Amino acid sequence: MLAQIPKMHADNVKRLQDWIALPSIAAENRNYPQGPEYMAQLARDAGFTGVKLVATSGKPGVFGKIDAGARTTVAIYFMYDVKQFVPEEWSSPPLEAKLVQKEGLGTVCMGRGAVNQKGPENSFLSALLAFRAAGKKLPVNLVLVCEGEEEIASPHFGEIVMNPEVMNELKRCAGVFMPEAGQDRDGGVQVSLGAKGVVELELISSGEKWGRGPAHDVHSSLEAQVDSPTWHLVQALNTLIEKDGHTPAVPGFFDLAKPLTAAQVQMIKEHAAKTSEQTVQQALGVRHWIRDENWLDSLLLLESQPTINIEGLVAGYTGPGGKTVLPHRAVAKIDMRLVPDMTAADTLAKLKAHLAKQGFPDIEVNMSGGYDPTQTEQQADPNTALHVSEVGPRAAALAALGRILARIRFHQPAAEFAGRPFWVGTRDRRTCPG
Repeated sequence: MLAQIPKMHADNVKRLQDWIALPSIAAENRNYPQGPEYMAQLARDAGFTGVKLVATSGKPGVFGKIDAGARTTVAIYFMYDVKQFVPEEWSSPPLEAKLVQKEGLGTVCMGRGAVNQKGPENSFLSALLAFRAAGKKLPVNLVLVCEGEEEIASPHFGEIVMNPEVMNELKRCAGVFMPEAGQDRDGGVQVSLGAKGVVELELISSGEKWGRGPAHDVHSSLEAQVDSPTWHLVQALNTLIEKDGHTPAVPGFFDLAKPLTAAQVQMIKEHAAKTSEQTVQQALGVRHWIRDENWLDSLLLLESQPTINIEGLVAGYTGPGGKTVLPHRAVAKIDMRLVPDMTAADTLAKLKAHLAKQGFPDIEVNMSGGYDPTQTEQQADPNTALHVSEVGPRAAALAALGRILARIRFHQPAAEFAGRPFWVGTRDRRTCPG
């Protein structure tokens, strides 16, 4: 099977480039239904049977399966959507997926989705095609569940999973696997045992809802006699965090947060010892961790602490130069990251109660998506298999990795499937950074 890979390399790269050229962006309603239909065809080409689109209240999912006659069945999570992009911010056109030289990496495919997630998913599909070309059966059966709204916090993924046909197949699965570009620049590889949850929302301050300030944009000279919805929002935001500008100040925010176990702390210590702090800082473009914490303590915070983050702020005029305006409306885009045993519903309720108590009941809180956190025990059978397999130069298993993974919804919809292990695969990042 491995002998087939060099022969297929050019086709595999071309498949990725063609896929990147068709971005599905849920927030912009871009390339639907073209995106899911394209994903369905990729699945068929890779050998999945019974491939179909799964209708939801939002964007459709894609479902299919491979019956290899094996004793074990594994679920595969895919996402076919990507983040928005601003072409001017890219060193290479984001939809052209050019092969470019990148210092420290070599030749890479640069484009929106090359790492998150089309590159890793294309590599997985390429591996299936290599099995087929070699005339070899897979060692496990596969159930593919794919969504098109991951980048807006998976608001309808539960509907895909709860589809009777999909759920019937998921009940047979030993666990959930997600291909991921998880290799660091220094060769380090991580096997993730879970993910933080998230609540993504908008906070909106407006003169209409507040009953103060203008109902439409007015001249900025009127600031002397008219209330500002923008400053009103800034004041509300300031109540969400402590004076350190970081620690959540919402009452009860940490009440359900489950502390790390001794075993999890030990895993993080081992990871810290084997991973270059300088390499990570260079990749992130940072020189200091929060409060000047050391490397180990910063990792412990990453894995254990829930957060409240401002993704973006929008009010009034944001074009070139100035414009003398007092905006009637201001919006803050927020995400809150959750750790076990927090829930999205409870955290959202606490945020709303806090704003009301602080004197901001008029601030609109519009949740656009979210899901609960999850974690898999290190001793779970699939993780044991991963530890003994050759996944790279070295592997570090981390509990509750601090990044969004909508795949955790697999744990939530039904008791019959809850508790199945969830783990994230790794692959060589050299083929598709960016």
